[in-house]
Amino acid sequence: MTETPLHRRSATALAEGIAGGEISAVEVMRAHLDRIAEVESDVAAFVSLVPEDEALRMAAEADRAVARGDRLGPLHGLPTGVKDLIDVAGLPTSHGSAAYADARPAAEDSLLAANLRRAGALIIGKTNTPEAGLGTLTFNPVRGVCRNPWDLSRHAGGSSGGAGAALAAGMLPIADGSDSGGSIRYPASLCNIVGLRPTPGTVPSARTGNGWDPHGVLGPMARDSRDAARLLSGITGRDDRAPLSWVEDPDIFMTLPERDPASIRLGWSEDVGGLPIDPEVRGVLREARRILEAAGVEFLDIEPDLSGADECWQAIEMFNFGADGKARFEEGRTGFRDDYVRNVAEGRALSADAYAAALAHRTVLFRRTAAALWGLDGIVYPATPVAAPSAEVEWVAEVDGTSFERYFLWQRAACRLTVTGHPVLATPAGFTGEGLPVGMQIVGASRGDAALLSVGAAVEDVLGHVGAVPTGVPA
Repeated sequence: MTETPLHRRSATALAEGIAGGEISAVEVMRAHLDRIAEVESDVAAFVSLVPEDEALRMAAEADRAVARGDRLGPLHGLPTGVKDLIDVAGLPTSHGSAAYADARPAAEDSLLAANLRRAGALIIGKTNTPEAGLGTLTFNPVRGVCRNPWDLSRHAGGSSGGAGAALAAGMLPIADGSDSGGSIRYPASLCNIVGLRPTPGTVPSARTGNGWDPHGVLGPMARDSRDAARLLSGITGRDDRAPLSWVEDPDIFMTLPERDPASIRLGWSEDVGGLPIDPEVRGVLREARRILEAAGVEFLDIEPDLSGADECWQAIEMFNFGADGKARFEEGRTGFRDDYVRNVAEGRALSADAYAAALAHRTVLFRRTAAALWGLDGIVYPATPVAAPSAEVEWVAEVDGTSFERYFLWQRAACRLTVTGHPVLATPAGFTGEGLPVGMQIVGASRGDAALLSVGAAVEDVLGHVGAVPTGVPA
C-alpha cells in the first residue's frame, strides 16, 4: 500500500491513514489536486473547483483537528466533489444547462453537502452532469463532454458522469451521485467503479417539491463497495426534513460483514426481462458468473416479472420533469435542450389517471421484486446493454439490432429496476476485448443496503476488477 500513489489508494485507507497520523490531509489533498491538474483537461469531470489555496486551507484545518484529538467523521480529510445539480455554498450550480450558465455562487449548502462536511469530507468542486440530469451520458454547453478515463474517445456515462470519471481517473476517492433512471449505475458500469442506488430515503434530501417521491435518489459512488459503504455512513441518517429517511444508525455501513462466497445465493437474469444486450456484454457477464460459481457462489436462473415497468417509469419520470420544468420556466429561464422541453411538455400533459396507474403499478413491481428475492442475497442483471459509446453520440440509438428513438430507451436496464423501489448496486464485471469496462447490477432487499454492499464486496474480491488503473489516462 505504501507504494501505491495517494491518488490510487482507497478512501478507507486514506481516511484511516489521516486519522492515525500516518499521512496528512494536506498530502492527500496535494496529491489529488496534482492529479486533477494532470488529467482534468482531457476528462472534463469538473464544472468548477475551489481555489487551490482554499482546498489546502481546508486540508490543513483537517490536520489540526487530528492533532487536537477531535472526534473525527468517517470521511475526515477526504477530497470530494458534489454533482452540479446540488448546491454547495460558494460554488455556482449550473445544472449542466446554458439556462444557468450565469448562476451565482450558492448562498448555503444543500443537506447532502452539509452532511458531507459534517462527516469530515472536503468539498473541492462540482462534478459534470448533463442538463437537469437528463440521460445517462454527460455532455452540456457549460463544460462539454465528460470523457471516459478508459478511452478518451468514449463517454463516461451519466448523469453522474463527472463523478464516475473523477473516481476512475484518480481525481477523487469518493463522490456522490443521483439516480432516477441509471444516473449512478451507468457511469459506474462504464468507468469500472461502484455505485449504489440505495433504498429510497437512505440518503436524506431537503429538496423542494415532493419529498415523498422515491423515484430519484441520492447515493454513493466509489472505487469499491467498502468505500461506497464508508461514504454512505457519512451521508445517511434520519432527518426531519426528509420524510422517507429511515437509517437510525449510520455506523451499520462502517464495517461491512465479511461474506464467504460459498454462502451467497444470487438470482441471474440474462437481459432484464427481454431487453437487447450486446453479445460481447453478455459474454463478459457469463464469464463473471463462471468465475463466481468456481468460488462457490450459487446462481439461480430467474426472470422476475418486470412487465409494465417501462410505462410506469416513463410516466413518473415525465411527471417529475413536468413539475421541474414548470418551476424553471416560471423563472423566465430559456436555452434548454429540446429533449428537456419535450419531457416537460409530456409531463404536463400527463393525465391524472395515467399518473395514478403508474404509482399503483410501482407498488406491484415492488411486491413482485420482494417476492423474487425470497431466499436470495440478490438478483444479478446486466448494468448497461453496451460498453461505453462514442463521445460523439447523444444517446445509444441501437443495440443488437434494436433501434431507439428517444434517449431514455437505451437505459431501460436501469429504469426497470428503479421502479421496483429496491436498492441496486452497480459493480465491475469485466472488460470487453477492447478493454472497456462492463458492469453488473445486483438488486437487494429493501432497506438491506448494508447486506447488499457486503455481497458486492465479496463479488469484487473474487473478480478482482476494482482498482484497475484506466488505460486512457496516465497512471
